[in-house]
Amino acid sequence: MNCNELRDHYELYAVGVAEEPQRSEIRAHLNRQCEVCTQGIKRAREVVALMGGTATGAGVERRRFVWTLVLALALALALFVAVYFGGRERDLANELARVRQQNSRQTVELTRVNQAFAILTGADTTVTPFTEGHSNTKGKVYVSPSHGLLLIAGRLPPAPPGKAYEMWIVKDGKAKAAGMFQSAPDGTAMHMQRGTMANTDAVAVTLENEAGADQPTSTPLFAAPIRAPVQ
Repeated sequence: MNCNELRDHYELYAVGVAEEPQRSEIRAHLNRQCEVCTQGIKRAREVVALMGGTATGAGVERRRFVWTLVLALALALALFVAVYFGGRERDLANELARVRQQNSRQTVELTRVNQAFAILTGADTTVTPFTEGHSNTKGKVYVSPSHGLLLIAGRLPPAPPGKAYEMWIVKDGKAKAAGMFQSAPDGTAMHMQRGTMANTDAVAVTLENEAGADQPTSTPLFAAPIRAPVQ
């Protein structure tokens, strides 16, 4: 198999759930120091490490998703029996609603993980580390002109009350707001912007009021100039 055929399996390999023959093919590519596969697996492992317990692997999440559906069906059946026999229909209805809400959150999180992997493993993705700014934050920006932009940061302290971090996409000297985000208690953060990212000059992050701003109101804490992909 060539690298293009293996791209969609990098994340599964990174979490140890890739199936054959893709698993053996990726291992063979890595053993002969294939640059494309080496970089792809490295990017996949970075996201898996960042997400930690919240996304231990796409395979695990899918299994949880299936079991959640099974539980939802079982609760629906229990609700029917309870109504039929005049029992605890209200309590069971509340429990069913809770499970449905949990299932919806897991679906959203799994979609987000898959989108992040698409950016990380994109054939046109470039990687740029943060430049020195007004903080000790370290990290990288992954830009895929066709898929979007992914920012992964470490050593980013939680924002003060009433504040949040805002990402800016700079094109032709103009900054465009690209969403608000918060860091985790351990200082890690991940923020993603989907859509076409062609001709992006730089990405910057400022600290703003949690409602957000149309234009930066403070000096960027850190930034990353974007390198155009080599043609």
